[in-house]
This record gives sequence, C-alpha cells and structure tokens, in this order.
Amino acid sequence: MRERVRSHLPAFSPAERRVADVFLADPIGVIDLSVTQLAARAGSSPASVVRMCTSIGLRGFQDLKTRVALAHVPSEHVDALVAVEPQDAHRATVAVLRDTAAALESAAAVLDPASVNNLVEGLLAARRIQLGAVGTSAPVAADAAYRLTTLGLDATFVTDVHAQHVCARMLGPDSAFLAISHTGSTFETLAAARAAKAAGARVYVITSFASSPLTEIADAAIVAGSAETKVRVEALTSRLVHLTVLDAIFLVLKQRVAGAEEHLQAASDVLAEHRF
Repeated sequence: MRERVRSHLPAFSPAERRVADVFLADPIGVIDLSVTQLAARAGSSPASVVRMCTSIGLRGFQDLKTRVALAHVPSEHVDALVAVEPQDAHRATVAVLRDTAAALESAAAVLDPASVNNLVEGLLAARRIQLGAVGTSAPVAADAAYRLTTLGLDATFVTDVHAQHVCARMLGPDSAFLAISHTGSTFETLAAARAAKAAGARVYVITSFASSPLTEIADAAIVAGSAETKVRVEALTSRLVHLTVLDAIFLVLKQRVAGAEEHLQAASDVLAEHRF
C-alpha cells in the first residue's frame, strides 16, 4: 500500500497529498486512527482522506486500514483469527474470547461517567427515542430499541436506511436519536443523525473512536470499543462492548423509569405465551 500511495503522489490534490504524507510517514500508525483523526493530523478534511483512498483504487479509508493491517499483523495472529484450520478451532476460540474479555476490561477503564449520565438523562427526558445503525451495529440497535420498549419507553428502530433517515427528520426537540456505530464514519448513520439534529432532537452516540464525524455532531458520545481494525474490521468484539454498555444503561433506566416493573411484567406475560 505504501508503494501504491507513493506512485500516485503527483496526481493528488494538495489536501490529498498532505494525507498521503502522513500515511507514508507511519502506515501502521494510521490503523488506529479514525478518518477525522487522520484528517486533523494532515491539516485536511475527512473528504480528502476518502478521496485519496478512492483515487488509488480503494473503496475508502476503512479499506486502506484493512489492507495495511493484514499486511503487518503477526502471521500467527492472523492464523488464529482470520484463516483458522479445523484443528486450530479451539485455539482460535480461546483467542477470540480473551480478546473480547480484554476489550470489555479496557472499555470499563476508560468509560467517561459524564457521557453515560448524559445519555441516561437524555433518554429519560425524551418523549420519543429513535435508534440509528447499519451493518453489524444494526442488531445491537434493534435489541436496544426492543428492551427500551419493554420499560414503557417509546423507542423505535427501522432497518431500512432510507426509512431511518426520514424518521430521524420527523423527530423534534422533545426527541432523542441514539446512533450506534463502531467507526462513527458510516454514511447512512451519519446522515440520519444529521437529520435528527436539524429537526432539533438531541443526538447521542455509542462508538469506538473518540474523534469521528458522528461524535462531532453528538450532544454526548460514549466511547467504548476495541481495536479490532487491526485484523477483523467486521468482527463482533466492539459490538459486544456496545451491547454490554447498553445492557448497563438498561439496568439503570429500569430503576428510574416510572412504571418500568409493570411494563416488564407485561412483556414477560406476553413472552410466556410463546414458550412451552
């Protein structure tokens, strides 16, 4: 990737050239950066970062990070987590479980109390709550919306990204939009969050990177995730961290939402009809 970037230097715009220079100086260091952080280091913009990547034939910044990571990560780690032979399944399983446990410990150590409290207070004050997410974050958002509903809160999540965008624009000052995104740089989630913001709703974010286009517009952001981009961009480790954070918030809300116990009992009664 370094040689590919270097070969395109004459064709880059000045802003893209600054991004390329930062990358060439430390390709491996770029793996741990968000698109916003790289743009800041280069004195450029996230759009220039993406343009530099697409101009050399990549799909975007995440594609660049993945290719660099797979080229530099220790081969034994790749063997354990990416291309496991059947006889190595136990070793790989243990490695993934330990990685996940370490990610949870790390998240607990750096979680910002003010951000968590702001999210809880925002959800309690909202008349309507909409969740936004795509890809592997979508199941996390769907679970959160369902569990908030069992507390008696008006929480919704729609899977279609166009519907997410439209519904976000229909929110108002008495509403909250909760976006869940590992990178904080997903086009669809960012578009819905901006629409919610334009409608006057409060925007909250759960993500893995402190600096991203999504955190820049958020009223409060909970940063808790993992450095899974080193090997597995679509791994579930960060999503498990986000799910665990939401589980903790659910437990807090359970104690503070008026009538929560009655709503939970009603939900339990309904579920009992579907079980033997």
